[in-house]
Amino acid sequence: MTTTVAAEGRSGAPASGQRTGSEATPPPGGAGFDPSSPATVVCRRRWRPVLRGGLPRTVPSRLRLLRAVVLVTAAGLVGVLVTGGVSASGSWADIRERSAPQVTSATGLYFTLNDMDAQLANQLMMGDTASLSSLRAQAADIYGQRRGQAGGYLRDLAEAAKGDAAAERTVASAISDLGAYEEHAVRALVLGEQSHRPAGQADPKAVAEYTLATQLMRTRLLPEADRLVTTNNAAFEHTYADATGTQSAIRVALLVTGLLMLALLAALQLYLAARFHRVINPGAAAATVLVLTVLVSGFVQISGQQDHLRAARRDAFDSVVALTRARAVSYDANADESRYLLDRAGTTAHEQDFLAKSQRLLHLDGATIGTYDTDLASALRAYKADHARLDFTGFFGDEFRNITFPGERAAAERVLTAYQVYQRDDRRIRALASAGKVAEAIEYCTSHTTGDSNYAFDAYDKALLKLITINTTAFDRTSSDGAGNALTMPVGLAGGVMAAAGLMLIGLRPRLAEFR
Repeated sequence: MTTTVAAEGRSGAPASGQRTGSEATPPPGGAGFDPSSPATVVCRRRWRPVLRGGLPRTVPSRLRLLRAVVLVTAAGLVGVLVTGGVSASGSWADIRERSAPQVTSATGLYFTLNDMDAQLANQLMMGDTASLSSLRAQAADIYGQRRGQAGGYLRDLAEAAKGDAAAERTVASAISDLGAYEEHAVRALVLGEQSHRPAGQADPKAVAEYTLATQLMRTRLLPEADRLVTTNNAAFEHTYADATGTQSAIRVALLVTGLLMLALLAALQLYLAARFHRVINPGAAAATVLVLTVLVSGFVQISGQQDHLRAARRDAFDSVVALTRARAVSYDANADESRYLLDRAGTTAHEQDFLAKSQRLLHLDGATIGTYDTDLASALRAYKADHARLDFTGFFGDEFRNITFPGERAAAERVLTAYQVYQRDDRRIRALASAGKVAEAIEYCTSHTTGDSNYAFDAYDKALLKLITINTTAFDRTSSDGAGNALTMPVGLAGGVMAAAGLMLIGLRPRLAEFR
């Protein structure tokens, strides 16, 4: 029995009714598709790596991939530069327009409150003595000025405190307490005027009202003002820390993206040299040089920003805060002399208050009111022999540990010399009062004649103001320099990166054109 082949004969011809493979499966490209055509081959070469997850296999596809990666990296580098510039510019605006002015307002309030109380004590202390009438009128005038300044500072601080519940409560309490203080002050002045008593013999009722006023000042108003100084200074410190931290992060990001772009440009240059047998591609080479310049310039710019931030905050403003607080405490100590002469029943307490404030200004371990002068002289001799030896702390200790700017050391030394004279004059006031010469002590305390106590205090205050001015001027200069190029230079460098990307594109164009 023989077998019949039904599907296909020996010759391979299809049997009747059987479709061929080409007929059974339509061509992928439809009618007329030619899988061997040049266009189809190029398409397969382009898309096969993508479909298989591999790297491009043709020269133009590799060049296009490198070009795309370089452009993405360039965009990242531009973003880093612009972000750094915007951040630095915003930080400087915050420091110059909000943080520093708020601290200045708080220290100004602390100072004016202290001087208000001092001038109130002076008016009551001088009494109705004719020879002191001009000084009494001067004290009244200064009291009025300080009162207005305190109100202005409180308005500024109230505006700045919006949104900060704790600061708002502190400012509101200070405003309320200042009103209560002024009520006691007015009653004390009226009672003093009605009594018509000479210097050193103030009316007990007036002294009692003044005692209530000054207690309110020392137990509520001054702590509130000091708290505002601390709060606003801490906010400035937070702004400074954020700014320096952001600039450090920007520097790291600049390093990473800048080096990555340089590496990509170098790889592109090497590939072009190997594939096209050319030593250098001018466009890629120029782009590499430009990116390297941007990277170095960006590092220098960020380092400069951090230097300006440190100089403005640490070198300048830290001293401004310490010295302005020292000036306020100095006026409070000067008021303690007036309180000592006005309130003879509380001389011991007022003397200890004066010593405590002297120690805040320049702290000497173990010093008493009787030994402070000799201890101070000893500490200054040690300092003059060796500037690195500072046997004192306090506000002036902070300043002498932060001497930075030209002329600052000499100015600080003049402050201490004047402070030493003022401290010695204080001992004479107490000696006169202890000897029963209260009227003479009052005249010596309030007189601006050369050699008298207020003359010495004014000389000390002027020296202190000059030292403060050195640091405020340095702060203004460094903050202005930092803000001046905070945004413009990064934007310019970003433009350099975009120019480098353009040069790279120009350099690649002729090579890619060879494959069209």
